Amino acid sequence: MTAAAQRGTTTVADRVVRRIAERAAGEALADRPAARPATGAASVRGGRARVALAVTLPYPAPLGETVRGMQRHVAGRTRELTGLDLSVPRITVTALEPAAVRDRAPAASAAPPEGRAPRRVWSTRGVPVALQAAVATAACAALALDLVLVHVGHRPAAAWRVAAVHWLAGHRPGDPSVVALGALAALLGLWAVVLAVTPGLRGRSTVCAPAPRVVASVDRPAVEALVRDAVGAVPGVGAVRVRARRRVRVRVTLSYGDRGRARADVVAAAEEALASCALRRHRAVRARVTPATAWRPPEPSPVAPEPVPAPSPDAVPEGGL
Repeated sequence: MTAAAQRGTTTVADRVVRRIAERAAGEALADRPAARPATGAASVRGGRARVALAVTLPYPAPLGETVRGMQRHVAGRTRELTGLDLSVPRITVTALEPAAVRDRAPAASAAPPEGRAPRRVWSTRGVPVALQAAVATAACAALALDLVLVHVGHRPAAAWRVAAVHWLAGHRPGDPSVVALGALAALLGLWAVVLAVTPGLRGRSTVCAPAPRVVASVDRPAVEALVRDAVGAVPGVGAVRVRARRRVRVRVTLSYGDRGRARADVVAAAEEALASCALRRHRAVRARVTPATAWRPPEPSPVAPEPVPAPSPDAVPEGGL
């Protein structure tokens, strides 16, 4: 009989432990069909293993209880199947996804709720507000400091304030320099008004949220990428360019096939991709199909001749007997 020292060793690879842990995490969430498959990483050192998982949980869900139960199940199943000493898995919840969003039919999410206009995501205008506040703060601080030094420290007024007063006293409202400064101030005021009344964040499109008082949005580049991938899967389509604004314009290069049928397939694929985004505002699709340099129109299929019926043995030939 072979001695135990000569029987060799069994090594479990990192990717095997990772796959087992991911499958165990899916088993722990089997009663929650809205959860996405987990992704993770694993490392094995001797007889010990470490596992880290990233999961997307359905909403609503008790996070603490769900994560603790997943840790126990993943650790138990991994130890059982690999024989390794597994420490407590590190689980990171990357997102919460409502179950109604995944189960919603595309047609039901194409139109916004009745009686309400589609809402846009308003920008906080952080950079303009910060610039305006910084300029106003600096000007007021300089003026206040000069006034304090004049009245408390009995110092003469600052040179810049004296020069500004002399300049204002020596120029009339009709002077070109005064008119230019007034026009600049008016433009700055108009710019502030435009920023206040426009929503901003035009690179985002709102989507239909599953619950009231919830505002959700998706980046337009993400919508364009989704439409581009869907259109690129159409047979015969080569290069694809997508621009999503009020309308979705799709330009494709056709390598082979019929142009009319390819255009219809492109429009159908783009509309299906847009429906999966659940956008509040419906966007019409405009498709333009350009043949490639080597494209040739498909040859018409040959029409098979109609078969001639064989004469019946009982038939009487023309002219009689």
